[in-house]
Amino acid sequence: MTPVTADITQADELRLTLMGIDTLQQPIVFMHRNCHVCRSEGFNALARVQLTTSHGQIIATLNIVDDDRLLQPCQVGLSKSAWQLLQAREDEPVAVSHPPALDSLSYLRAKIYGHPLATEEMSAIVRDIASRRYSDMHLAAFITACVDQKLTTEEVIDLTRAMMQAGQRLDWQREQVMDKHCVGGLPGNRTTPIVVAIVAACGLVIPKTSSRAITSPAGTADTMETLTHVSLSLAQMKQVVEQEGGCLAWGGSVNLSPADDALIRVERALDIDSEGQLVASVLSKKLAAGSTHVLVDLPVGATAKMRDETMAAKVAGLMVAVGNALGMQVETIITDGSQPVGRGIGPALEAEDVLLVLQNHTNAPQDLRQRALDLAARLLEMGGVSAPGEGMAKAEETLVSGAAWRKFSAICEAQGGLKTPPKAPYSLPILASRSGLVTHINNRILARIAKFAGAPEDKAAGLRLATRLGEVVAEGDELFTIYSESPGELEYARNFLQAHSAPVVIEDEYV
Repeated sequence: MTPVTADITQADELRLTLMGIDTLQQPIVFMHRNCHVCRSEGFNALARVQLTTSHGQIIATLNIVDDDRLLQPCQVGLSKSAWQLLQAREDEPVAVSHPPALDSLSYLRAKIYGHPLATEEMSAIVRDIASRRYSDMHLAAFITACVDQKLTTEEVIDLTRAMMQAGQRLDWQREQVMDKHCVGGLPGNRTTPIVVAIVAACGLVIPKTSSRAITSPAGTADTMETLTHVSLSLAQMKQVVEQEGGCLAWGGSVNLSPADDALIRVERALDIDSEGQLVASVLSKKLAAGSTHVLVDLPVGATAKMRDETMAAKVAGLMVAVGNALGMQVETIITDGSQPVGRGIGPALEAEDVLLVLQNHTNAPQDLRQRALDLAARLLEMGGVSAPGEGMAKAEETLVSGAAWRKFSAICEAQGGLKTPPKAPYSLPILASRSGLVTHINNRILARIAKFAGAPEDKAAGLRLATRLGEVVAEGDELFTIYSESPGELEYARNFLQAHSAPVVIEDEYV
């Protein structure tokens, strides 16, 4: 929002009102079809309009209202997000006009036709995205124009730099600031809380800012939100990190990359995550967060985001090249993405797995434990705490001794207190229809079942796996259980499961 002085005359005066309509992060304005400004300016539905008050200005998408019971011709209604962005007050005067021309759209059109973008052209597009001048249609066009390897390495570097410069930047006044990231696509892969606890307990600084789910049933921020407060201000983040050496916060609360946040919202709706934008998204936020050493996990599997090792190697090379160009040490690790990690899929269910590992419970999922140790060991070696090849011993000692659990508890307490993850009141066990060997687990189908059950919005929703690849099951054995916070969403998940191929494939043992 840009502070301005509104030029609002009494004759043209319109008044703001809150419509009480949730449009997620998209600012929407409502005007009556017979509004004199709407008619004189020739505004049509879905037009982009500029709203100006005595203290602020935003650009929003227009919806036209015909019913006098909903809105009077002298009123301008705002969605919740528009109201918050404008910091509006009920019955406040407002001027509505056409926004300035978007010069960067000519660059976007050129990109749609396959022309590479120069550094300043990419910067102009990102500045307009960060300033919320692009509609969702514009954002979708930009995302689509960049998919399928349509960005050169130089364009990815320019996109990363521009996204980093468009938001706040953190400076921890330290030579080494550690970080890790998983590119996603693998349900249950909630290693971050465990890794942060181990690395911080070993004396390295790791201020972890994480995203919410894009196309998955849970992101790290969603999972951590079932355990502690994650929407920290910049001042709160700094206090936690100074005190404990690490944090586990939602990146969106500190405005590290507003352009990326806008793109992610539309990518989620399109279910698209292109390679170049993926790299720019990850590294722009790492740079903005002040990270100097970053480890990127690239799970590979037929139904993971990285379909094969060739694709993973290409993304890994791009990550390292972009990191080097922008002054950040980036290392990558290619891991097994053939099946979900741990047992839980969904925020609270994944949080339960994290707690079991950190507390060294005998029932802890061993695959999650080992993956977290592998990543923590690599970071300890990158940070110089352990010599090459000796990080695993240090990481395991820190976990087994309870030091990691004590550090995790301290971080949660510093962020507002350690909570118990919620439990879902409704569940549905899915049983094996035959005996045999589990030969395939479809990550994408399981993730969608968890989402139909209500995750990640409903924190207790999701599913819990009871079997793994290579295990022998008998007819009637539990394969997984779906959890939901409402019977309706449980039914949605059941209907989706019945309409699609089995997410857990069982074949004769000799296959």
